[in-house]
Amino acid sequence: MDVNQHQQFLIPDKSYSNIAKRDITRLVESYGFSPGDVGRVNIVISELVTNLVKFATEGGELLVKPLGSPVTGIEILCLDNGPGMSDPARMQEDGVSTYGSAGEGLGAIKRQSDEFDLYSQPGIGTIVLSRIYKTGKKKDLAADIIRYEVGHVMVSKPGETFCGDNFALALRGPDLHLLALDGLGHGANAHEASRQAAQLFMASPATAPADALRYIHANIKRTRGAVGLVASISGSTYRIGYCGVGNIAGKLFTQDSSMPGAAYKNIISYNGILGHNIPNTLSNQQLEWGRSNILVLHSDGLKSRWDMSKFPSLNRHHATTIAAVLYKTNSRKTDDTLVVVCKGKI
Repeated sequence: MDVNQHQQFLIPDKSYSNIAKRDITRLVESYGFSPGDVGRVNIVISELVTNLVKFATEGGELLVKPLGSPVTGIEILCLDNGPGMSDPARMQEDGVSTYGSAGEGLGAIKRQSDEFDLYSQPGIGTIVLSRIYKTGKKKDLAADIIRYEVGHVMVSKPGETFCGDNFALALRGPDLHLLALDGLGHGANAHEASRQAAQLFMASPATAPADALRYIHANIKRTRGAVGLVASISGSTYRIGYCGVGNIAGKLFTQDSSMPGAAYKNIISYNGILGHNIPNTLSNQQLEWGRSNILVLHSDGLKSRWDMSKFPSLNRHHATTIAAVLYKTNSRKTDDTLVVVCKGKI
């Protein structure tokens, strides 16, 4: 399945809002959205930017990426540096406002969105997820796909056009196979290394994580190289196998991650670089997988000492929202950043 990176639009103050709205409109038009669908996107962007200007004294950012290949929709994430909401559910009701306005902003965003999610916490800020599909392009997901909910945030290093991190996923019957990557360095060469690795992963007949990594290693030796981790979740045995090379890390949560001291297992990789040098022996690690589990994988663009228990009830939100909260609160902002989240659904 094709995975796209997010394009970042920083809005530190009001002067940037019109530029962001103009550039995102052009982007959506380039994806072939109809005038009516472009209008829906414009309403959402306008309301999001207005909220940033009104409530986030330190500004915020919009992350935008196309959905599907060919493009069937657009994903918009709004991350503000405001005070956060004490009652997010109530603030989504029309007529409710703390600013003295008509109080229809969040309600309008929700109505124009085919998929919508919001997470807010005092002292953290607010994260809004909006997905808008081209008319007639949103389809019901097959039963195998709804076993898992996968979301990600993938953003290039500030000043770079291409993201050196990458991500791929493949569904094979009831089983899900994930690959998280970080091409060495930054920019176009790092992007090319991770892009080739992702393509090889999608074409590889190997299903065991260690075998998939060996296949990638043998076939990207002409590139700059990359680090990567493969995780395979079995929908029949309810086990997760994983193997990684390099500094892709993560955690597997096995109980309510909103509780202090939530149980989790660290996901740790071998030393090495795919395409350059890997250990002679790579072993697959095995863990239990269940409906309430949450798997988080990330590149070193995310700080390593993040704590899910700091975000009450975050585990109940969409996987993409979880990734966005971790990105917002823990990104180093000096590197490409990838955060992948997978939730067990059934």
